[in-house]
Amino acid sequence: MEETKRAIEQGAVALGIEMGSTRIKAVLIGPDHKPVASGSHDWENRFENGLWTYHLDDVWKGLQDCYAKLADKVEQSYGVKLGAVQAIGISAMMHGYLAFDAQDRQLAEFRTWRNTTTEQAASALTKLFRFNIPQRWSIAHLYQAILGGEEHVKDVAFLTTLAGYVHWKLTGQKVIGVGDASGMFPIDSSTNDYDASMVEQFDTLVAEKAYPWKLKEILPKVLIAGEAAGTLTPEGARLLDPSGRLPAGIPLCPPEGDAGTGMTATNSVAQRRGNISAGTSIFAMAVLEKPLSAVYTEIDMVTTPTGKPVAMVHCNNCTSDIDAWAGLFQEFAAAMGVKYSLPQVLDAMFYKALEGDADCGGLLAYNYFSGEPITGLEEGRPLFARLPDARMSFANFARVHLYAAMATLKIGMNILFGKEKVQLDMLLGHGGFFKAKGVGQKLMAAAMGTPVSVMETAGEGGPWGIALLAAYLVRKQEGETLEDYLENKVFAGSKGESVSPDPQDVKGFETFLERYRSGLSAERAMVETLK
Repeated sequence: MEETKRAIEQGAVALGIEMGSTRIKAVLIGPDHKPVASGSHDWENRFENGLWTYHLDDVWKGLQDCYAKLADKVEQSYGVKLGAVQAIGISAMMHGYLAFDAQDRQLAEFRTWRNTTTEQAASALTKLFRFNIPQRWSIAHLYQAILGGEEHVKDVAFLTTLAGYVHWKLTGQKVIGVGDASGMFPIDSSTNDYDASMVEQFDTLVAEKAYPWKLKEILPKVLIAGEAAGTLTPEGARLLDPSGRLPAGIPLCPPEGDAGTGMTATNSVAQRRGNISAGTSIFAMAVLEKPLSAVYTEIDMVTTPTGKPVAMVHCNNCTSDIDAWAGLFQEFAAAMGVKYSLPQVLDAMFYKALEGDADCGGLLAYNYFSGEPITGLEEGRPLFARLPDARMSFANFARVHLYAAMATLKIGMNILFGKEKVQLDMLLGHGGFFKAKGVGQKLMAAAMGTPVSVMETAGEGGPWGIALLAAYLVRKQEGETLEDYLENKVFAGSKGESVSPDPQDVKGFETFLERYRSGLSAERAMVETLK
């Protein structure tokens, strides 16, 4: 306690802030890289005019509230006020579309990763580049706006991600981490920059429009982990901390996406390592030894924070439907005169799921709040179904919703493990899905057919990951790689538990997945008929 207090007083702590889909979280880490305090702010995306979005005013209100709660926690826990820190890192959900003009005015609503409205553009660019361009990537949003004849495109002077936007406002620097950049436009890992030939192809494609910009001119500059990315300006300090205690001049690491921070938080930035991030969305990442043999629309090619090629299977939906059902059960309990918190109800669902039949007793669920490109759905309709003779129980009901959260990911991962024969030494899990000790891990191992490890820090996830990247910026030795820094200084001796697939669970999940695939036509019918 005294050592931590002294570190805070001396500013020998690093701050990481990540803007997730439903929560903004700040984590402060000490000299030993362990979290010493955290603060959070809950928020929700809005569905307006057919698009998923967040208002930028909500971004700053959320960041300020999150930081204020962190500062309060520090004072309550250690009896000192939070002032200067060693370094700051900003992270957020990847992809999307944030466009500004030459006067720094926002030109269109923030179009998040959750939107599946760019199929025409994504398909055309995938064919042009011979490289998979998912619908949620920034370049797909830009080209879709061009195809749609949107008036604002001619005025675009800067296009960035949410993390890139916040970093810009805090530092004045229009830069981005290579991992986050790889969700905007394809990256050439030999240069750690946007693929030059594809940039040229895009400029040629839109040349007839005679826009006053070239693509490279409007994209943020790409940086890798450990490179200087600017310092906190006086205006930026007040934006984050209106109380005025946070001083200007603090260095910031390159802003990263939640995929890169997830890899960092699970020590999965080296080759033959993989991780699964499971929260509002779910994605698995595998650091490759060699390029894939073909282009797959189900697999994104992104990078680690140092630019290594990574195969990512990304699904838009994971825990939102579980949360919705937990809210219903919480409301039911209240109607019966019993009060439970949402985390208590979620724990009950997760642990009860372990008692369910391996195949969920014949129950079926789809957790699609939004569309899923992997299964060809532009929109989602959460759906629960069962045959009259299915074994309806709370345990099976809970289990089928946990299975549904992993099903689409498994469909995509079958390509990596099956067609491409990708080998992984370890698969690490992090995020809310793994918080109930042993449950998500056991079922994920069955679904993936491979051992899954969860570290003690798994619940910290991305905010801790970006704090580690901030610490690496200022604490690394000359020539020390991020891989070595994490292995030797952060994770050395850290405890983690590995769970191997249970053969009965594996067989049960395969039975469920067969039923899941067969029922996708019903989910599509719901999208078409339930308006």
